[in-house]
Amino acid sequence: MGIMFWIVVAVAMFYLISVYNGLVEVKNAVSKAWANIDVLLKQRHDELPKLIDTCKQYMQYEQATLEKVIAARAQVSSARESQDVAAVGRAETGLRNGLGQLFALAESYPDLKANEQFVQLQSRISSLENSIADRREFYNESVNINNVRIEQFPGVLVARFFNFKSAELLKFSTEELQDVDISARFKA
Repeated sequence: MGIMFWIVVAVAMFYLISVYNGLVEVKNAVSKAWANIDVLLKQRHDELPKLIDTCKQYMQYEQATLEKVIAARAQVSSARESQDVAAVGRAETGLRNGLGQLFALAESYPDLKANEQFVQLQSRISSLENSIADRREFYNESVNINNVRIEQFPGVLVARFFNFKSAELLKFSTEELQDVDISARFKA
């Protein structure tokens, strides 16, 4: 074994280390992207009781809608705390539908629509919804990069040896992707 052998070994080790470090980097990018979504979900979670309390003062006959939002909020929180990405996606769909129905019903209550706190909360929650959608896109892109890297050669060899796992995309149910029937929301 000459010096050439040790040069080849050193180059191979350097290459494997760089592949490993690249996999660690994309794995941590997925975790960071999820943490960003989690912060927004928590902020919205904290705002929803204020919205419900404000609406209760005016929408006394809409208890079913308010309870639907409260139940959906609890499902999102539970899924978020367990870090079950698929369950978060399903629960988010329910919560978004409930909020859409609540905001549509609020149109029938002029005093509620004129309430400054309601207007601020509606604006804040809508802003959080938009931010969640943006972060979801970034999270899914990070997951895609991670999953591609651990399936490509030679990353697949290093990923299997060090037990790197694929991550799950955050998908909302197909209901979220369908056209919204606005007239049905006003009838509810």
